[in-house]
Amino acid sequence: MSKFNEIINGDKPVLIDFSAEWCQPCRMMPPILKQVKAELGDRIRILKVDVDKNPAIARKWIIQNVPTLMIFKNGETKFRQAGVIPAQQIISIVRPFL
Repeated sequence: MSKFNEIINGDKPVLIDFSAEWCQPCRMMPPILKQVKAELGDRIRILKVDVDKNPAIARKWIIQNVPTLMIFKNGETKFRQAGVIPAQQIISIVRPFL
């Protein structure tokens, strides 16, 4: 958890994809996040957190549905939404925080 806190406290926006292996919609996110990374490059950090393998993090952020996307910058939650979100929508959400 301390490594996670260190990552989200940085000044670079961090997009977290909270997911689970058994979740069918979660399987749609990797190609979407690949598009986001291709467009935004090193200006954003993207992490995938498996809620089953990281229950303490899932509890702390009250992740009740997967996939849930959250954007952090300087330790603050800037965005949170459950469900599959198209790449262009994610990019437009992230842009103000770059």
